[in-house]
Amino acid sequence: MSAHKASATSNAESAADNRPPRLEITTSRQFVSWLAEAGGSLAFTTYQSGKVFLIGSNRGARRLSVFERTLDRPMGMAVSGERLSIASMNQITTFVDAAEGAATGDGYDAVYVPQLAHFTGDLDVHDLGFDAGGRIVFANTLFSCLAAASETHSFRPLWQPPFISRLAAEDRCHLNGLAMSDGTPAYVTAVGETDVADGWRDNRAAGGVVVDVAANAIVCRGLSMPHSPRLHEGKLYVLNSGAGEFGTTDLASGRFDPIAFCPGYLRGLTFLAGHAIVGLSEPRENRTFGGLPLQDRLVREGVEPRCGLYVIDLRTGDVAHWLRLEGFVSELYDVAALPGVARPSMIGFRSDDIRRTISIEP
Repeated sequence: MSAHKASATSNAESAADNRPPRLEITTSRQFVSWLAEAGGSLAFTTYQSGKVFLIGSNRGARRLSVFERTLDRPMGMAVSGERLSIASMNQITTFVDAAEGAATGDGYDAVYVPQLAHFTGDLDVHDLGFDAGGRIVFANTLFSCLAAASETHSFRPLWQPPFISRLAAEDRCHLNGLAMSDGTPAYVTAVGETDVADGWRDNRAAGGVVVDVAANAIVCRGLSMPHSPRLHEGKLYVLNSGAGEFGTTDLASGRFDPIAFCPGYLRGLTFLAGHAIVGLSEPRENRTFGGLPLQDRLVREGVEPRCGLYVIDLRTGDVAHWLRLEGFVSELYDVAALPGVARPSMIGFRSDDIRRTISIEP
């Protein structure tokens, strides 16, 4: 299969040789065509490199469009209409599309402008969602609970798993994933079923769980560092990250059913045009990522871990398209689809554009 290549340069300077670090983006042959035909674009975060990337297609030319902005440890994202919220180190920022579908002089049909920020402190916020009233809810990983953004405090607790006895800034179970259903938190993932400070690390290989929020009950056990639960067309999809598996959770039997193996540590899941888009990271060799089933699977398959996106056909389970990142980006966290947007851009906090981009509410 032939591939298309693009390169990007970070604004940060390399301490080693004072030159900007390089990033090479390679795609499968039909990735850009598929994205254009799907009628949308993609966003993904990399907390390791402090970047948000917006991936689209140039109209007509069918070339890859890559736009990046720097944020302080960006993690989870949530999309609702023209709003794109992103969790970072100390805050959750909501960007709003100021272009409203009209192409700019630079050819972008979406310009995400920072409009609102909730300052949370360092809660290690992971997944985000919008509730039925348009308010932000999130996985508060530090306090092992679901929380809502507050106008007066760092957060408002909403729910905690049945095995968590009290709120404490101890990251007891590494609650990370959030699946919303009609504006209501429905399921979460946690790496360990434990009520001890940092206790989730001791059974990372097979201690992961999926929890039903409304029922306050565990519906699936035995997962390896699960992430990114998502409800889509009546099915609950989950990433069994430590095994490199994308699949579904059978809520009746409590069984995880793999659909596709992806050669990387999986985080970030979204859907577009009958396909699932999954984020892959290169696992680090440390206490968090070492000793996982993924390592043995990679050896058996004879492949190296990759960083990028896999586009999986939901009808067949086949990997239809891919995007690979090589260079200063090696880990992703979240992936979000931007339907109806062909070529997105984003205004930074310190750019000159933020002074000139002004919108008027009807």
